[in-house]
Amino acid sequence: MMAPPLVLATPLLLALLSLPSAAHGHGAGRWTSAHATFYGGADASGTMGGACGYGDLYSQGYGTATTALSAALFGGGLSCGACFELRCAGEPRWCLPGSVVVTATNLCPPNHALPGNAGGWCNPPLRHFDLSQPAFLRIARYRAGVVPVSYRRVACRRRGGIRFTINGHSYFNLVLVSNVGGAGDVRAVAVKGLRTRWQAMSRNWGQNWQSGALLDRQVLSFRVTASDRRSVVSNNVAPAGWAFGQTFTGGQFT
Repeated sequence: MMAPPLVLATPLLLALLSLPSAAHGHGAGRWTSAHATFYGGADASGTMGGACGYGDLYSQGYGTATTALSAALFGGGLSCGACFELRCAGEPRWCLPGSVVVTATNLCPPNHALPGNAGGWCNPPLRHFDLSQPAFLRIARYRAGVVPVSYRRVACRRRGGIRFTINGHSYFNLVLVSNVGGAGDVRAVAVKGLRTRWQAMSRNWGQNWQSGALLDRQVLSFRVTASDRRSVVSNNVAPAGWAFGQTFTGGQFT
């Protein structure tokens, strides 16, 4: 029987968590100014894949409420999975009332051939959100194209547990960690086999984490630590007969 997920602090991992985070526990962060555009088409099909490695955002549970981040916000992939609340600001002709909450799933690459105020929206050090079109239309009119926004970090609300998709091969286990609630952005992952101790995994790219250990034919447990330094342990989440390409669901931040 699967042991219940355990939420705990992990002081031994603090050295891995030295990068600053915009998360403020479960509460919302302060409002900050930025700009927003949109991409991906009316059905957001053009937002699939992306630099976080989530692949099909529909099947992963993110839907169309997603955004690509400029490099200043993306943090080399550390912000993947983080949630932001945005509202249009200061443009009455183009802004719509209300706000939208989106998940970071991609990188908006810089365009150094264009200035930051005329097409190079994602050039460093600019803070910019390239929203899915459906998300953009929640806060602004289509014809606006680009609008000033205010944004803040908020807690991520997810359905079900954290998902672990195991790819790779023997001695190269590449695990995609997705559907993470709470802070949303993962800063450390560890794996434990039936015959091994806890082993830290290294981030390969986006939210894909790798281990060079031989874990075949072992029951696997995972420990996920988010940017707010809280952890969730999912014990015995993958059975001994797991196979590459399969996805397993564990515990969740509450």
